[in-house]
Amino acid sequence: MDIPDRLEAGSPYPLGASFDGLGVNFAVFSANADRIDLCLFDPSGRRQIACLPLPEWTDEVWHGYLPGAKPGLLYGFRAHGRYEPENGHRFNPNKLLLDPYAKQLSGSVRWTDSLHSYRVRSSRKDLSFDRRDSAAAMPKAVVTSDAFDWTGDVRPNTPWTDTVIYEAHVKGLTRLLEDVPVTERGTYAALAHPKVIEHLQRIGVTALELLPIHAFVQDRRLQEAGLANYWGYNTLSFFAPEQRYLADDGDELRIAIRRLHAAGIEVILDVVFNHTAEGSELGPTFNLRGLDNATYYRLVEGEPRYCVNDTGTGNTLDLSHPRVLQMVADSLRHWATSYRVDGFRFDLGVTLGRDGNNGFDPRSGFFDVLRQDPVLNGLKLISEPWDIGPGGYQLGNHPPGFAEWNDKFRDATRRFWRGDDGMRPEFARRIAGSADLFDRRARRPWASLNFVAAHDGQPLRDLVTYEEKHNWANQEGNRDGHSENYGCNWGEEGPSDDPEINAIRDRVSRSMLTTLFASLGTPMLLGGDEFGRSQQGNNNAYCQDNEISWFDWQQLDSEQGRAFTEFVQRLVHMRRKYPLIRANHFLHGETEVAPGILDIDWFDERGLHLSDEDWHNEQGRALVMRRARRLQDGSIEAVTLLMNGSGETLDFRLPPPAELLRILVIDSANPQAAESEVGDTIEVEDRAVKVVVGTGRVE
Repeated sequence: MDIPDRLEAGSPYPLGASFDGLGVNFAVFSANADRIDLCLFDPSGRRQIACLPLPEWTDEVWHGYLPGAKPGLLYGFRAHGRYEPENGHRFNPNKLLLDPYAKQLSGSVRWTDSLHSYRVRSSRKDLSFDRRDSAAAMPKAVVTSDAFDWTGDVRPNTPWTDTVIYEAHVKGLTRLLEDVPVTERGTYAALAHPKVIEHLQRIGVTALELLPIHAFVQDRRLQEAGLANYWGYNTLSFFAPEQRYLADDGDELRIAIRRLHAAGIEVILDVVFNHTAEGSELGPTFNLRGLDNATYYRLVEGEPRYCVNDTGTGNTLDLSHPRVLQMVADSLRHWATSYRVDGFRFDLGVTLGRDGNNGFDPRSGFFDVLRQDPVLNGLKLISEPWDIGPGGYQLGNHPPGFAEWNDKFRDATRRFWRGDDGMRPEFARRIAGSADLFDRRARRPWASLNFVAAHDGQPLRDLVTYEEKHNWANQEGNRDGHSENYGCNWGEEGPSDDPEINAIRDRVSRSMLTTLFASLGTPMLLGGDEFGRSQQGNNNAYCQDNEISWFDWQQLDSEQGRAFTEFVQRLVHMRRKYPLIRANHFLHGETEVAPGILDIDWFDERGLHLSDEDWHNEQGRALVMRRARRLQDGSIEAVTLLMNGSGETLDFRLPPPAELLRILVIDSANPQAAESEVGDTIEVEDRAVKVVVGTGRVE
């Protein structure tokens, strides 16, 4: 390609690099730059072969057109302007900047001090100015052309009420899966391997939620310590897939999504729009900081030299600015159309709903855009409803259309089965769908995304194996991670050879899983919990890209692994079979479906209604929840959970009426027990739960 002396004017829309068959249009936003240069590189990315000013500035978008350019071209930007950190401006044309809209990257960040716009060792810190060229240490953007054929692809569009989410990490899921070719293990391609899909279908998963796959940066501190950013919450590019998970340079992620769709499985992406990899005001300059620091980031009011840090990562994106909000919305639409993903889980979702420095607002621009956008409003939208900023805990306060991670369900479930005092009222609220949090603005029970374990914390097996965190491998003196996990080791810290200890560990694990799948709300299973995956007590494995985090698929083939997986399969089947378990409306115990039978009701182990005194009994550790409905033929169906959180076996009397034919469908103390008819009284072992389905006519 012959490179001209200057670019043509081009167009301010769309942002990014757009190939039209005859050339490439480049457009990048900056409200405060004086000039922006387009820098072109040879195919290796090592040599800059041209640097041409973008000739036009329209609506604060710099743009230019390069005739004859084709997909595969490597490029970056340099921004000229004021270097005035005290006023929020950090322009430095010596720093190569990645296009925020880059859809593919070439190369990776190589850590050197030249990546900073200031002299790192200067006594003036970020008020100093660094003149070294950072291009050699920076990845380059690649011009792409989206030509993947999605003909015949059908989104599963699973209703929220039928959704079962499986949270997993792209690499960790298949890195040790021997059925997958060695070159594909831990990659996007392996997501669609028949062994993976068969396993997900076997247990009844309807959605695979992936930890971040946006291109991200390996933290300098972790690399120098011989560790790695495994989780990926350190975004470099909101539009480009992480290259480390590619087996080759093809369309394997799109192919994997298409094959998962064909298997009836949706794909949800965990996305990080609350912050970027550029960190605090002392962090590096990769893209947004160098393009327009004062616009892209929230800065301390009155002291714009400093970043607002509501995220705990050093910086906070300012989604109250329309161009920043546009970037986020464009990114989401890109993944929803170019990759046909089915939903998003928003890391620190409260940050996205902060209106500048005015706090969280469920009517903020971010929520308004997603709720009205014709592409996005039909997808599954999930928020992590907290951050570390003022008023940062907003569980239940998101607008309709969003599900929210319910940590209250997580903690109540763990504490009830651990045997903590006074848990009966809180536990009852959570397993009934958390109506106290979500029953407003026509929201439904599915808005409560229930989980017992997630990537952030200990897996289920470790919750019953360790009482303390064991994060020494993170090289932070075991100070990182939550100190209270509400776990219990049941007599011995760590793995045990004691059959009694292992028996109660297994029973409590099954009881927590039964609680998860028998509760109102949307269940999320942490990948590997179905066969007993362990992180050796580590509850913050963000930097453990090794066997601590990877799935050991050999466990699945063990006797215990098979038994646990079959039990989870039974739970999911139970949930699918009985609509009462996944009711689409909140139940308040105010509606009679038959004389003396309410849509939801609560009893003790004697089959008696719980009085106010019973609810406030600190030692009360037995609880019965019954949900009931009238069928079209006039008969009654009831699902009853008999939960014994005490340390002794109890005889439970099933609540009346006796006319119902009662079938035991799940017993966490006897996971292989066949369905069988039961009488008025049933024995429930300590730390166990039984699920009984009753049917019949009640006059």
